[in-house]
Amino acid sequence: MKAKEIADLTTDEIKEKIGIESEAFNKMRLNHAVAAFENPIQLRHKRREIARLKTELRKRELSAK
Repeated sequence: MKAKEIADLTTDEIKEKIGIESEAFNKMRLNHAVAAFENPIQLRHKRREIARLKTELRKRELSAK
């Protein structure tokens, strides 16, 4: 998901997406610990997507003050 797509989401959608993506990341991390992925870069992409979502949420919190 690109920054432009994230900016188009509402604040509630971003919070929901953070929860979903964090849960998926934790499952991926656990599965990777048990049996290594063929492509471990997936973990990096998921982690960065969560960071993009959190950054946009924080930006909105600061602009609301």
